[in-house]
Amino acid sequence: MLVNSGGVNARPHSARSPFPRFLNGRRHSAIPDLPRSLRARSSKFRSLSLLLPAATSSKPSPVRAAAGAEAGGSASSFDASPGFPGPFSVKIPVGDRHILVETGHMGRQASGAVTVTDGETIIYTSVCLADIPSEPSDFFPLYVNYQERFSAAGRTSGGFYKREGRTKDHEVLICRLIDRPLRPTMLKGFYHETQVLSWVLSYDGLHSPDSLAVTAAGIAVALSEVPNSKAIAGVRIGLVGGKFIVNPTTKEMEESDLDLLLAGTDSAILMIEGYCNFLSEEKLLQAVEVGQEAVQAICKEVDALVKKCGKPKMLDAIKLPPAELYKHVEDIAGDELLKVLQIKGKVPRRKSLLSLEDEVLTILTEKGYISKEATFVAAETIPDMEVDEDEDEEVVVDGEIDEGDVHIKPVSRKPTPLFFSEVDVKLVFKEVTSKFLRRRIVEGGKRSDGRTPDEIRPINSRCGLLPRAHGSALFTRGETQALAVATLGDRQMAQRVDNLVDDNELKRFYLQYSFPPSSVGEVGRMGGPSRRDIGHGMLAERALEPVLPSEDDFPYTIRVESTITESNGSSSMASVCGGCLALQDAGVPVKSSIAGIAMGMVLDTQEFGGDGTPLILSDITGSEDASGDMDFKVAGNEDGITAFQMDIKVAGITLPIMRNALLQARDGRKRILVEMAKCSPPPSKSLSKHAPLIHVMKVRPEKINLIIGTGGKKVKSIIEETGVEAIETQEDGVVKITAKDLSSIERSKAIIANLTMVPTIGDIYRNCEIKSIAPYGVFVEIAPGREGLCHISELSSNWLAKAEDAFKVGDRVDVKLIEINDKGQLRLSRRALLPDPDPKEFGTQQTAGAAGEESASAPSTDKDADIEQTKDEVSVAKVTGSTRSISTEQTIQPRKKAIKRLVSPAKDKAYISKERQKKNSSKAVSSISANDESTLVNDEAKIG
Repeated sequence: MLVNSGGVNARPHSARSPFPRFLNGRRHSAIPDLPRSLRARSSKFRSLSLLLPAATSSKPSPVRAAAGAEAGGSASSFDASPGFPGPFSVKIPVGDRHILVETGHMGRQASGAVTVTDGETIIYTSVCLADIPSEPSDFFPLYVNYQERFSAAGRTSGGFYKREGRTKDHEVLICRLIDRPLRPTMLKGFYHETQVLSWVLSYDGLHSPDSLAVTAAGIAVALSEVPNSKAIAGVRIGLVGGKFIVNPTTKEMEESDLDLLLAGTDSAILMIEGYCNFLSEEKLLQAVEVGQEAVQAICKEVDALVKKCGKPKMLDAIKLPPAELYKHVEDIAGDELLKVLQIKGKVPRRKSLLSLEDEVLTILTEKGYISKEATFVAAETIPDMEVDEDEDEEVVVDGEIDEGDVHIKPVSRKPTPLFFSEVDVKLVFKEVTSKFLRRRIVEGGKRSDGRTPDEIRPINSRCGLLPRAHGSALFTRGETQALAVATLGDRQMAQRVDNLVDDNELKRFYLQYSFPPSSVGEVGRMGGPSRRDIGHGMLAERALEPVLPSEDDFPYTIRVESTITESNGSSSMASVCGGCLALQDAGVPVKSSIAGIAMGMVLDTQEFGGDGTPLILSDITGSEDASGDMDFKVAGNEDGITAFQMDIKVAGITLPIMRNALLQARDGRKRILVEMAKCSPPPSKSLSKHAPLIHVMKVRPEKINLIIGTGGKKVKSIIEETGVEAIETQEDGVVKITAKDLSSIERSKAIIANLTMVPTIGDIYRNCEIKSIAPYGVFVEIAPGREGLCHISELSSNWLAKAEDAFKVGDRVDVKLIEINDKGQLRLSRRALLPDPDPKEFGTQQTAGAAGEESASAPSTDKDADIEQTKDEVSVAKVTGSTRSISTEQTIQPRKKAIKRLVSPAKDKAYISKERQKKNSSKAVSSISANDESTLVNDEAKIG
């Protein structure tokens, strides 16, 4: 935002602007005799200053009018105020389609705002900056927030409050994708806090919003007043069927062997990040080349849009340290710096540098270049919240900018730089240290720890150091150390992800990275994971994911924790190496070992007497990362790459340079893999005795409800009865049983097998319990949860008036399955297993006691239990062992009369199906025991 219509609270507009410039409530004017009526009035409540009595002209500000004319915008009926520029839109070709970029429709009070549309996916991004510059620092005050609105997909977020809350992990990752390419384009010396906000307003499920958000942020910054070098854009590259695709759809990405997100300008690559399935270096370079061409085409269109409606940049707000300060610092600390940079240990070197910095400050103060009083006065001369209108205003020469103090604090400017601020001295000291470090590497060919450019630090690793953990490894590379711990569990341990597409997505493998302040010997706040922690953890996770077994082969949920116990560069790649060893120690059958390495570079070697060839460094340390021009992390094995991430701090990285870096990284990975193979003690490669056991069995999908029961009662009772930890059922019939011991798994297997078995007519069930008694018969439990009716006519070979006369609840009997009706109900017979009564006594009424009936139904041998039924006769196994054949007509007809006397045909119809009885021809009798072995994962069984 330049100024409001009243000309109040305006920012510095342009160094060449002939109009008044207002900075922090004070007017720095090139026109000393400007009428007092046009001077800005200030309030101690800056946000309420527009409510003060207006002493200014009611006409639009000339600055805003000039800005509108320069932008070339035309007012339209859409504009609520003539001060806003008109809307603009442009279609930009990307891949096989176009994206629509619009500005001036929404967020017109922001410094820059755009909406970018791809298909039906719409991203809205705004850029705003603070009126007052913050304290000078070597880190640009850029803040990026990205949010996916659930309404974009026609959903409502879960939870009690039903609204978006804390930033999710995948949103944090996209924030980093936006931040990393933007930051190198920001000009040094600009310290106004800048905020980039991005929202997904619409999502069609096909066009991914992440690469679109990077492009939207680059366009919004280019249109804003934030001074940056060039516009950026981002694209995703997929590899489907050997063909590279620019911004592939989500369906195309399901078949892609590569997920590469690239961002850059029209002349340079600034950031790449991606994951692949052992892709070769040459293929990766081809993908980068395709992405670079797409980014260049977008940036050219953006530059044309900026010329039409972009706002002038705040170049007059840039403040750089005085050039003479560099000479003073080099003269004082140059010789000592050469000695300090040769210290190999990180902590001693850091302490020596801090001591040397204090010494430089002390010497400059003694020489009169730094004044403590000046610093105190600066704190007191922050622009007052109330300004007297009669106060004489400071007049500066036209075109001269108050750069000396805007950079640090908004203080009054000294006519000549008699003093340097402590902040400037510290910034210059850091830059000089970086310069000397780069010179030492180029000229001497040796790094701070004495290594050559392609040398790897000493590596040491050990596994199994935590006895109760399922898998553990301690990986040490130089002064970088990671403690990785692997934990195995069932589906309940899976990480739930709530996103725009799936409201209940589960991740069966996830790696969590933590970086405590003690890892660098410092004191700091402990809390939740930072954005850096989330980003490093995801990089290591995606690097290891391709070597994990499928869920069918290894049905565990896997969690890896990587805690950095020491850090001096490349801790994320140490997490990759340590995480791989921890997985092997936990018994996870990984396909191969994975190693990661971080590469650095000094691009301009001619500055330090080199031949101009970029110098690539392997396995960089923290200082080499901070002072170098590139941070390139590559993970994989000898065959290819699984994950990569590159951040470039300077322009000029070409594809040949990237090729050399990739090839040198491949050599480094091979050496690291060799050292990992020397791990002592080595990984156990077997399941820990403390890890849970998971048994997978397959039942018929329609039988799953029998396992679950009404409201989950049955599965809960099985868990309580057998002592297993969990039973997971899936719609496709897969049942997973999780327990700590094998015996509980066997008990639950037997129960589930009986619940889901497919009974066959002719099956015999021994020692079954009578669960209930009805007037027409008894209900017998042939398996846990499976009951059948044994009609009163099938209870005994003699006539019974009441079932209670011979049986009671809890008695155990042997029964045979004689019928299954259309509803799946079972009809059982006890009489079919009894010896045939004496013909002389047939028809007489007898009442047998419970003991006599149990004696008659006592278990017989397998030989006695075999019953063969043919079309015309039935062989009945007697208790004594002898058999005889009797006519079917002789045995069946009298029983039909008994049935008619006891029950009505309507009641009996539910359990007698003559058609089913005809269909089911006689079969061999089979006996199902509770101890029958259940099927394994890929076997089909008759148990359901």
